[in-house]
Amino acid sequence: MEELPPPRHLIDWQYIDDDTWQRCLTRTLEHYRQGKHAWSQAARHRSLGLLFFNPSLRTRTSMELAAVQLGAHATTLVAGQGTWQIEWRDGVVMDGPAAEHIREAIGVLSEYYDALGVRVFASQTDYVQDRDEVLLRAIVRAATVPVINLESAFYHPCQALADAATILEHLGGAVQGRRFVLSWAYHPRPLPMAVPNSALLMAARLGMEVVVAHPPGFELDEGVMARAQADAAAHGGRVTVVHDQAEAFEGAAIVYAKSWGSRLLYTAPDDEAALRAQHRHWRVTPELMARTRQAAFMHCLPVRRNVVVDDAVLDSPQAIHLKQAAFRLYAQKAILEYVWHLPPFDP
Repeated sequence: MEELPPPRHLIDWQYIDDDTWQRCLTRTLEHYRQGKHAWSQAARHRSLGLLFFNPSLRTRTSMELAAVQLGAHATTLVAGQGTWQIEWRDGVVMDGPAAEHIREAIGVLSEYYDALGVRVFASQTDYVQDRDEVLLRAIVRAATVPVINLESAFYHPCQALADAATILEHLGGAVQGRRFVLSWAYHPRPLPMAVPNSALLMAARLGMEVVVAHPPGFELDEGVMARAQADAAAHGGRVTVVHDQAEAFEGAAIVYAKSWGSRLLYTAPDDEAALRAQHRHWRVTPELMARTRQAAFMHCLPVRRNVVVDDAVLDSPQAIHLKQAAFRLYAQKAILEYVWHLPPFDP
């Protein structure tokens, strides 16, 4: 078997240069045009191990199918279901329920597979740990093959690539300066910030006029906001924040609804729940969509109907959330081609 170059990890797109980002976007769109039944042997004799510490529908199935359609073999493991319980901390006496350390678990999987995809959500109890991606980076350190972030504490690069390609295809490539609204929405549970962070950074990198709409108290991370503002400026766009949905929706080309918890969750969860409950009216309605320029509605899914968005919006021609989900397959193919040095990323 051929010897592979040093591992190309995908932790988040912000760590990858613009040229590679653009090539991944182009390749995603090429896979989309070929359709969902396009098979090849580009990754013949390659293998992909997928390890999920949290639930998945789209990410798991699209990544499995992407690998198979490229000619590779994929194995999915759900941590704690048929696997040993895993210890993350270093220097501990492992006399509790965890029988295996992450160092050995990832080390062994690296011996078997040519790349690993890992999903590990935010703790929502330790903000610094989540912001610094401590768990994902522990996996990367233990791995000797490429690691693909299938959604971590703070980022979801697979979703971001699919979202960017969806927007480019829907708007015919004319995205710079178009209004992209990332709208907070009520949810009965406090959700992580990974998808909104990645959606914000993706739209900023496309050079869109990004408007983040949320109630006071639901601010995104300052570092993520600063990065988004810098990326937007570098690509001819801008990022602003408003606290009024109606104002945000005016003239929008894309509306992306997503819930996320307040950072109060990390220090005062009861206060966070009380604050969130005050904003049940923050959902996407036909009346709000009527303020847009026939904007497309997007959501990463799963979505709670008539909580996050009304049926009338989801079932309207403006909703492109199923196409957005379909793009996950094509984005995963481009990601595998990138981490495995397959053409067109390498000769």
